[in-house]
Amino acid sequence: MSDFAPRRFRSGADDPIASTFATSFAGVVAFLAVANEGSFARAGDRLGIGRSSVSRNVQKLEAQLDTRLFLRTTRSTSLTREGELFYENCQAGVERIVQALEEMRELRNGPPRGQLRIHSTPGFGRRIVAPLLRGFRASYPDISLELLLNDRPADFTAERIDVSFRDGRMEDSEIVARQLIPMQMIVCASPAYARTHGLPREVDELPAHQCINFRTASGRVKEWEFKIGGVPQRRQPAATHTFNDAELILQAVLDGQGLAQLPGYQVCDLLGDGRLVSCLAQHAPDDSGHYICYLSRKHLPARIRVFVDYMTEHTRALDLDCFTPMTALAECA
Repeated sequence: MSDFAPRRFRSGADDPIASTFATSFAGVVAFLAVANEGSFARAGDRLGIGRSSVSRNVQKLEAQLDTRLFLRTTRSTSLTREGELFYENCQAGVERIVQALEEMRELRNGPPRGQLRIHSTPGFGRRIVAPLLRGFRASYPDISLELLLNDRPADFTAERIDVSFRDGRMEDSEIVARQLIPMQMIVCASPAYARTHGLPREVDELPAHQCINFRTASGRVKEWEFKIGGVPQRRQPAATHTFNDAELILQAVLDGQGLAQLPGYQVCDLLGDGRLVSCLAQHAPDDSGHYICYLSRKHLPARIRVFVDYMTEHTRALDLDCFTPMTALAECA
């Protein structure tokens, strides 16, 4: 005999869930559709029902809650403060329902499928993420991919991001961050620059050199990071060139226009084949790591799980530890 006992629901006035379910559920669905679409007409189109039905369901919900949820005029529809609070509180439940539907669909349909929306910084995205996507698609042809490159931190909810690649761990309890590879910051120059100008042996010698800086998406010029005498320090050398694109900085360094502090994944191969040389390795900052991040969920959709596992394995296999073979030209002289 089975130990499973079916859950028995009361009916009528004895069961508040049964007595309010029809009104509440239809009203909440209509409310969320209007909040997302910004109008009752578009919400009706989204739900496949008439505008009047949407309005009627929302009015019943407002009456049940004894709260006005929308400010409505002939030209616009917006949430009241109470409506904003109710919307925020509903989101967690909606996400759980969507997750449940996705998991059941994946169980029913077999192999991982669906769309993945991926975010990365431009440099890491071009150098590491994009080249690995072809192999992933070959392994999981039913998963479609959208890669967004942006220096700004990913907004998982507003931008509907599934997975984000980030330099440095996110301090957010709702985000799972798995380290992929070390984040090694290396001061580099071309051999031609080193022969003409030499290379700094100490951080304090940087002002005597031509330096190339990076301007972040926020407009701030990124400081160079070092560790001197065991103490982290930041410097912002005067620049002969400033770019907001990591590839332009790298090209300027290769062209002999100056020094730049660049991430290891960008320069490892170039250091190995002698197209770049490094300096100040003894003052390299602590590793802050490159991470793959996703929203914390008890049960990840299969498409996210296989993508995270694939990218973790194949990124680590690239062997991007630059410090061991790295030798500055000046130190060899």
